[in-house]
Amino acid sequence: MTASTLPQAGQRTTAPGLLPGAAGPGQHPAYAAAGRAPGRTRPRTDDRPGFWRAPFSGATFRLIGYTLTSLPVAIAGFTFAVTMSVLGASLVLTALGVPVLAAALAGARGLGSAERGRARGLLGLDVDAPGPVPAPRTPGRWAAMTARLGDTSGWKALLFHTVMFPWRILTFVLSLTFLVTGWTVALLPAYSWVFPHYVGWPGYRLYDYTSGGVHHSFYLSSPFQIAGASALGLVIVFLTPALVRALTNVDRAAVRGLLGK
Repeated sequence: MTASTLPQAGQRTTAPGLLPGAAGPGQHPAYAAAGRAPGRTRPRTDDRPGFWRAPFSGATFRLIGYTLTSLPVAIAGFTFAVTMSVLGASLVLTALGVPVLAAALAGARGLGSAERGRARGLLGLDVDAPGPVPAPRTPGRWAAMTARLGDTSGWKALLFHTVMFPWRILTFVLSLTFLVTGWTVALLPAYSWVFPHYVGWPGYRLYDYTSGGVHHSFYLSSPFQIAGASALGLVIVFLTPALVRALTNVDRAAVRGLLGK
């Protein structure tokens, strides 16, 4: 009698003539390399929700969170990049220029790593880290600092923190404006009663001024006007996710191109 060759429970088998991890008949190489069957891939965090679900989905609020937090991050990155670059360039003819620029590139790399982490957590974008800093040809700290000046990834990270600053101001303003305006106007029927009872206005005031002795004013007071304004607010609410996703696509491209391999 020969020993049984039946696989034990939980043991993965390999087709005859194939090395472990090789793709079997009808199996995609990616699944074979990962050791799992098709249909069992890791769930993606950047899946786009449907149009009607988008304003209420966690994915949309993660994108909005990314655009809103990008402003303070961009301020810190831009301040660091410009300050260190200008200081290093002004001292480049002295012995102090090299360590300052080396510190600028090292700091830009560190900030770039944090940016990749934000993109991974909020945008669902997983970008590989760039390669290591070029090794110095001779031992010593000075050689290490001069070798860092040839770090292409560090220069690209420094460029990222410089050029993305104005863009992130724009994305912050647009995201916050559309988010607040859309929901404020859409929910107008819920609080329109406050104006005549507590403010003394006949309705929500759009404008009220006097020019050339003529008084001009317009208030949303009738149910038809309030319903129309609410409908307009709902349109803005449902268009905001598409706008924010389009804005963050620029960030995705910048992170891939300037902070990855």
